[in-house]
Amino acid sequence: MSEHENKVGPTAPPPHLHVSGIHKRFGGVHALRGVDFEVARGEVMALVGDNGAGKSTLMKVLAGAHAADEGQFFIDDEPVVVNTPHEASNLGIQIVYQDLALCENLDVAANLSLGAEPVKSGWSFLPRLLRPLDDLEMEVKAQEAIDRLQVRTLQSMRAKVGGLSGGQRQAIAIARAVGADGTVVMLDEPTAALGVAQTRQVLDVVKRLRDTGHAVIYISHNMRDIFEVADRICVLRHGGNVATWNKIDTTPDEIVVAMTRGLDDEATNAA
Repeated sequence: MSEHENKVGPTAPPPHLHVSGIHKRFGGVHALRGVDFEVARGEVMALVGDNGAGKSTLMKVLAGAHAADEGQFFIDDEPVVVNTPHEASNLGIQIVYQDLALCENLDVAANLSLGAEPVKSGWSFLPRLLRPLDDLEMEVKAQEAIDRLQVRTLQSMRAKVGGLSGGQRQAIAIARAVGADGTVVMLDEPTAALGVAQTRQVLDVVKRLRDTGHAVIYISHNMRDIFEVADRICVLRHGGNVATWNKIDTTPDEIVVAMTRGLDDEATNAA
């Protein structure tokens, strides 16, 4: 039986992405046990849980990297199918993994156009793969993507990614996800191993995503970051839901207790 308890008040916004009853098994391991999860446009939903709680598995299911064994997907209340990354991307669901998947030997503009590079017009007599790249259009589009997120520390779209800071790389990876017509952006531990200044830069980008109407899913173990950027917090434990809180209605201590002990033990300890 699920431990799920809804702690969200009646003012919760309507979900943009909603999944219900998600199960995922890997052989004898039941990684997700009937998980319900949602996120609305213009909000940051934090997804938290101890190691092995099912956070990464749920994110990969949402991104189409793993196909769910059971469960339903909805976008704006319309049922959809997500079994592959291509299907997820077509629905506007984008994920930024911890490794960022950036090419360090390429510049910012090339990374932001990776896989969808613009080519020069007037070369239609050649197959698209043989046409010369339109470097100017690539640079203009990259600058527009960075400007939308108000990233002010990138001075040139021609800077090699290998020479940039961790915070700048995160911003590029997020801008690429947004530039791919993403409406749902999932961030897996985006501030892990970053310094204070770089973390501040990434958190500002996350807030900008919310302000531009994206539905943001934020995975982190850092309670300080979560309580700065999240609107709601969903806790997973042992592959199932514990509860979802409005941030203003809970505390870091309550979230940690839910992550490690569940709600029943919390109530016993508070009595």
